[in-house]
Amino acid sequence: MIESVLVANRGEIARRVIRTAKRLGVRAIAVYSEADAGLPFVTEADEAVCIGPANPAESYRNVDAVLAAAKQTNAAAIHPGYGFLSENADFARAVVDNGIAWIGPDPEAITAMGDKINARNLMAAAGVPVAPGTVDPVATVEEALAAAEGVGFPIMVKAAAGGGGMGMAVAADAAALATEFEKVRGFAARMFGDGAVLLERYFPRVRHIEVQILGLADGRVVALGERECSVQRRNQKVAEESPSPAVDADLRSRLCAAAVRAGEAVNYRNAGTVECLLDPGTGEFFFLEMNTRLQVEHPITELTYGVDLVEEQFRVAAGLAPGFDPAALAPTGHAIELRVNAEDPKRFLPGPGAVRTWVEPTGEGVRVDSGYAADTTVTPFYDSLMAKLVVHGADRAEAIARARAAVSAFTIEGPKNNLPFFAELLDNEEFVSGDYDTGIIGRMR
Repeated sequence: MIESVLVANRGEIARRVIRTAKRLGVRAIAVYSEADAGLPFVTEADEAVCIGPANPAESYRNVDAVLAAAKQTNAAAIHPGYGFLSENADFARAVVDNGIAWIGPDPEAITAMGDKINARNLMAAAGVPVAPGTVDPVATVEEALAAAEGVGFPIMVKAAAGGGGMGMAVAADAAALATEFEKVRGFAARMFGDGAVLLERYFPRVRHIEVQILGLADGRVVALGERECSVQRRNQKVAEESPSPAVDADLRSRLCAAAVRAGEAVNYRNAGTVECLLDPGTGEFFFLEMNTRLQVEHPITELTYGVDLVEEQFRVAAGLAPGFDPAALAPTGHAIELRVNAEDPKRFLPGPGAVRTWVEPTGEGVRVDSGYAADTTVTPFYDSLMAKLVVHGADRAEAIARARAAVSAFTIEGPKNNLPFFAELLDNEEFVSGDYDTGIIGRMR
């Protein structure tokens, strides 16, 4: 097993990785910005190094600062968490070039899947279903209008280098496409340094389903079931569950087989997620993108499959066999994750602030992965995620009941939070029925 790991992240995911590292006897090293000095992950690490000011570009996204901290502390490995540098192929390559183990996929796999156009084409060649769309980047409005004739309206305009729901817009007709194309291209150039745009058929009613894969040290790729991620605001997830209430055994088999093919196409190692769109009317699914890292919502897979995915990441990076039997994988019960954000529960606008009270729910089947505590501060410099409230039950009805009780018992005073929204969601007839899609929040508002 790896002797030490530097966690190149912050908040709840840094605590999450540190927790498993300590259980495995791995020395855990935290890096933190000046704004995060008082957060729990800093004190819980065996060692901590300040790497810069609040601005992520000068701290958590500063490759030189992170590598310097790794060398200073003699870190044997780096775990990037999610966000920040986790899908930066140049960073992964620099880690390896400096003789440090990278707890993630090879840089080549990150590069291959980081460009949505290239990823689409790779998946199509591997026999993974893809939605109708463009094969090459669309450079001008004229090209976009011509391509739309073949793809059809409504159409999704997407930044090729985008992610996390950013750099996307829907056009219902040619006039809207001309406007949205320029907006997305400009946004992509500013945010990602790459203005390449692709077009895909937009499905007005769709479910967002993803499959957790793990590329093992021996070269095999295995799938650990699916997660339902259709509760979204602004194309960004706020609640997930596993298994999906829309997926039966046959569809699960097809989804997992496609996800394994996707991983095999890029010789994938370590944890990754293949995201798909599911047409609930036809049962057809299409490849959306592949996230070459650990997902925010990984805990629901851990609870339903009984596998510590962070431990498995360590094992793969160390060249060890998995800590579970891939041939015996099967889900047990049902899990739901609620992303507790520092945001207004009606308009979902950020609401950072000092945390005066923080009381987490407890009880059977309840897990809280949190980044904050009482007397800490949620600053405006980073993502608004404060904690992940995760519940597990024998079936979906029990999981929903436990989630309701846990939401009621979770007390946060200071920053705004979206717990009232989750109380509403868990009583919503559409959600409770399991027959919902990505438009559910819009219909609740």
